[in-house]
Amino acid sequence: MAEIIRMPRMSDTMEEGNIVDWLKKEGEQVEAGETIAEVETDKATMELDSFVDGVLLHIAVKEGPVPIDGVIAVIGAEGEDWKAALAAAESSNGKKDGSEAEAKEESQPEVKTVAADSSAEKSVSKVDSEEDKKIKSSPLARNMAKEAGVEIEKLSGSGDQGRIVKRDVEAFLEKQKSAPAQEAAPSSAPAAEKAKEAPEVVPFVFGGGAANYEDEPISQMRKTIARRLGESKFTAPHFYLTVEIDMAKAISVRKRINEVSPIRISFNDLVIKAAAAALRQHPAVNSSWMGDKIRRNKDINIGVAVAVPDGLLVPVIRYSDMKTLSQINTEVKALAGKAKSKKLQPDEMQGNTFTISNLGMFGIEEFTAIINPPDSCILAVGSIVEKAVVKDGALAIGNMMKVTLSCDHRVVDGATGAQFLQTMKAILEDPIRLMV
Repeated sequence: MAEIIRMPRMSDTMEEGNIVDWLKKEGEQVEAGETIAEVETDKATMELDSFVDGVLLHIAVKEGPVPIDGVIAVIGAEGEDWKAALAAAESSNGKKDGSEAEAKEESQPEVKTVAADSSAEKSVSKVDSEEDKKIKSSPLARNMAKEAGVEIEKLSGSGDQGRIVKRDVEAFLEKQKSAPAQEAAPSSAPAAEKAKEAPEVVPFVFGGGAANYEDEPISQMRKTIARRLGESKFTAPHFYLTVEIDMAKAISVRKRINEVSPIRISFNDLVIKAAAAALRQHPAVNSSWMGDKIRRNKDINIGVAVAVPDGLLVPVIRYSDMKTLSQINTEVKALAGKAKSKKLQPDEMQGNTFTISNLGMFGIEEFTAIINPPDSCILAVGSIVEKAVVKDGALAIGNMMKVTLSCDHRVVDGATGAQFLQTMKAILEDPIRLMV
């Protein structure tokens, strides 16, 4: 019997998957465990494997978003009636795959609400029947054309019996967008002659007249970033604490380490290690708001924000306080590389108890970050700046770095966050403390 292939939940926060590419074509043999498609989730592009042997009888959605449990394909024996299997699956749960749902929407008759007066009802029916005789089009296509200011009569239909459907309107609008603007024809010959005699006047329109923009589809990752950070910002009461850290000794220690270490240690590695050490001393900061309880996390798993073309991913360095600087550096580089190539696995982005976002490499001196759920805090790290400071009562050149801790006031109080920053500041201003 044919098997219905549905969109699986490939991450804990996934609500829909975006089919990027099919690696198998309709009619090709598929083995269980073989990759048949690539799916973009809210966190990464992942491979979708078949769980059955058979022939790929039907691809329901060639590309684009599909909700969790939505039908995407049918696999079965060669020559098997996949339409019957698809109809049975739809009747059992009432869900439609993307292509069939659109077809149904296009073929739906338009429903009009009228008064109970029978004569009014007859007149409306008569108007509708006359309109249908004049031009065949779906209600959705007519609405789209009306909103776009397009006369439905100008379109040619590709549906049944020449019916104008949604794709015809979309194709017309796309063609209209790409076609060069045509000059309006003169209304009469005398007017045209008069226009030739008069000098041409070109009105100045600021910005070029017509709107100049390009709409970009929202990726699954960007949708999730918008939803999760929106929820965080407007549900968690944020407050912010900033300290300035003298990085002179950290610069010196890093230089000495890199002289003997086969792996080049970065300032970000030092920040991660210092934060992990401070979290061990201040477990309240390493906590999560769980709605009806506060979870005190015993493991220190630091999420490191990594910028990717579609947004932001946060791979997690587990047991950060137990790892050396070299181990942290190696792991951060490996996970950052996987993030940029969209190869991060869901388990590599879960379990964070604290997050660090570092924009220092972009020359940003100071900023605030939105808390990354389920953490109760996130540390925003700025660049190291040479500036005049007062040391021992005299002006000197200092290498200063500002860090800002965003805190969820439901979990962390001001004094608790301040004590954490004091500890971290002390560690980075005297990195020998990391050896203790």
